[in-house]
Amino acid sequence: MMILNDTLSVAREPPRPRPFSQAYWDATREKRLLIQYDKRSGKYQFFPRATSIYDGRRNLDWREVSGRGEVFSYTIAYRARPPFQGHEPFVIGLVTLDEGVNVMTNIVHCARDRLKIGLRVKPFWAPLANGTHLLMFEPD
Repeated sequence: MMILNDTLSVAREPPRPRPFSQAYWDATREKRLLIQYDKRSGKYQFFPRATSIYDGRRNLDWREVSGRGEVFSYTIAYRARPPFQGHEPFVIGLVTLDEGVNVMTNIVHCARDRLKIGLRVKPFWAPLANGTHLLMFEPD
């Protein structure tokens, strides 16, 4: 069985939120996941943006979601550049939240033999130096 690195020991700079992403980062302090919702289209979007990806307007709400979803795709990185160099192998995944949006992320606490497309996952919040958390995912 291949052991995958969780990359939790990788030094990461805390974000410098922009006005349109401040609510997202503030919610991570409490390990809550907020994503934007476009009222006109009735669809969610992720990552935070100033305008809707559906019609270019600024009529976006923030909605709290569970963060549960499933692995849509993944790759295992065997080579990396700093700051990830020396932490290989690790998983870079694409998770489709139950709300239908995709999140590029690291998948942690998952043995190689368990990792597969369709694996149900839940949020794992990696702490950052400023009190915010980085969204990652682990098996549900």
